[in-house]
Amino acid sequence: MRALRNIAIIMLLALFVAAIPGGGNLAQALLAVVTVSFLVAIGGIGYLVYRQQQFAYMTLTDRQRLIFVGSVGAILLVLAGAEELAETGVGVLALIVVLAAAILGIIRVVGEARSI
Repeated sequence: MRALRNIAIIMLLALFVAAIPGGGNLAQALLAVVTVSFLVAIGGIGYLVYRQQQFAYMTLTDRQRLIFVGSVGAILLVLAGAEELAETGVGVLALIVVLAAAILGIIRVVGEARSI
């Protein structure tokens, strides 16, 4: 019964988007709100993790911190430009290579920090 109610709500919202003039604009605005909310949530979680692991971060060497921060920055830049990168085959390849290198950098720093 609850699932039917949820499906009816979704269908009603879809009807508004399809039937109301400018509904496409409303859908784009809602998507933008959801996207920004998602990004704010990710940023908040990142901040909380930093606060909880601040001592561990400060005990890293300068080289380890540089690799870690550079890897996180590379991931953020690739995600920001993912739509444009995904338009070409070379862009997709670059996206995969940069993500893989950044993830390997983070894994390496975490592994080195735990082995000490």
